[in-house]
Amino acid sequence: MAKLIITSGDEPQEYNLEAYNTLGRHPNNTIQVLDRIVSKEHAEIVCIPDGRYELRDLGSLNGTFMEGERVDRRILLDGDEITFGSTRMTFTEQRETDRALDRVTIAPSMMESHIRQRLTPDVDSAFWPEKDIHDEKLLRRDYERLRIAQELGRAIGNELDLDTLLQKILDKAFELLPADRGVILLMDEAGKPVPRVVKHKHSKDPEEIVLSNSIINEVIQGKQAVLSSDASIDARFSGAHSIIMQGIRSTMCVPLLHGDEILGIMNLDSQIATNAFGEKDLRVFTGIATQAAIAIQNARLAHKIEFEARTRAQFERFFSPEMVKEMVEGRLQLDGVGETRETTILFADIRGFTAMTENVDAHEIVALLNDYFEMMVEVLFKHGGTLDKYVGDEVMALFGVPIANPDSPIAAVTCAVEMQRALSEFNRTREAEGQAPVYAGIGINTGEVVYGAIGSSRALQYTVIGDAVNTAARLCSLAKPGEIICSEPTHAHVRELVTAEELPAVRVKGKQGELTTFRVTDMRKGEPGEFIRERTQPS
Repeated sequence: MAKLIITSGDEPQEYNLEAYNTLGRHPNNTIQVLDRIVSKEHAEIVCIPDGRYELRDLGSLNGTFMEGERVDRRILLDGDEITFGSTRMTFTEQRETDRALDRVTIAPSMMESHIRQRLTPDVDSAFWPEKDIHDEKLLRRDYERLRIAQELGRAIGNELDLDTLLQKILDKAFELLPADRGVILLMDEAGKPVPRVVKHKHSKDPEEIVLSNSIINEVIQGKQAVLSSDASIDARFSGAHSIIMQGIRSTMCVPLLHGDEILGIMNLDSQIATNAFGEKDLRVFTGIATQAAIAIQNARLAHKIEFEARTRAQFERFFSPEMVKEMVEGRLQLDGVGETRETTILFADIRGFTAMTENVDAHEIVALLNDYFEMMVEVLFKHGGTLDKYVGDEVMALFGVPIANPDSPIAAVTCAVEMQRALSEFNRTREAEGQAPVYAGIGINTGEVVYGAIGSSRALQYTVIGDAVNTAARLCSLAKPGEIICSEPTHAHVRELVTAEELPAVRVKGKQGELTTFRVTDMRKGEPGEFIRERTQPS
């Protein structure tokens, strides 16, 4: 179980880490850190698909530090110290079995082992129909496999925590087989077996276990079980000095196979009796391994689904559902920097917001903005837009990135029209409740931008930069309450689809010449432009 020990004040506080944990000053965080210079949402600690935990700073003002260095994200190791302000934390995932795992090694043989024979256990997974069974041995085999499956199923149940699952599997193997020591190894990303759980039958103080490369290689390469009735004299492992040095008399090692994929290895040995294991034991052990591999794969899939759900929830705050699906399924990467693409940019800004908030309680303003943004972003995602950022009461949205869309101007203008319609309905509700209506001006421009993850190594933001962005912001500042103002490049794409009027050319800050702009009043195939309300609010 991974834990975070926080030292702040007199008594250290210990927290068990879940798959997803947030840290900060706000009480809604998973772990509240009461430190005045810690941000409300300071950082998060997330369990990534390989089971390790990653620390991620959430753009905190005063930073997250490890070993005196400010970090943006870092894989956490047992004993790592993290500092927020004056608060010191220690990450630990030292389990009770870790000390024993530290004493499990895979030793190279002193000379090459010459394997002259293989003992292949009966691993046929098919159960014969009752009418086709005429051999008592076959019936006994199938019964034994069912018994093992039932025993192991009862032991592991619906366990999805991988380390707990592995320990339960090893415990059950000890119940069913006369083993003194056992190890389960899982394959890492490089395809090498790594010890994950270990069990000793007699010794309380874990002794060193040295597994032989000869046996491990035989199991991995052949994907077959190995039984050594007397390892110290078995000709197949005559070069495996790691076995001889420990005086192991019997060893069984079986692969954890899921289809053709080898997930890991299970190893049992006996130091007491020669011929401690027979072929029947090997079949039992192989049956355990078959069920164990299914349970391990299920646990991994469950963890992957949980990870994808968290990832999806985070992405859905900024991207449309279709785009999130592309990201989660790995078809869309967000790590590109500095790519150029024609994009349509939309700015929507509340008009008269400062005057509206002068005599209103801050909590009411927050509630208003939350309701307003909820409505606007729902419309935005409906039309495939990407939420770039909120700037005060302003929304900046993108069409055509990160997924290219040649019809991005059409999507943006359609979105703007529906935003104004939705805002009209929003205001009807507010006025019915005796609240002041909210009006927004929208500016849209199309042009080339540089897009990607832009920023420093410590703080990145997926955004766009370029003159086209600045022009869209200027058009938004020109738009009066209820208006949609678009540029000439945008209008060129939508002129057949919208009702619009050309406005007098204008000069805007940062542009040398005059701009031709258009006021969009409706979609030609849509409903009448009832969303254009009487413009009585100040611009």
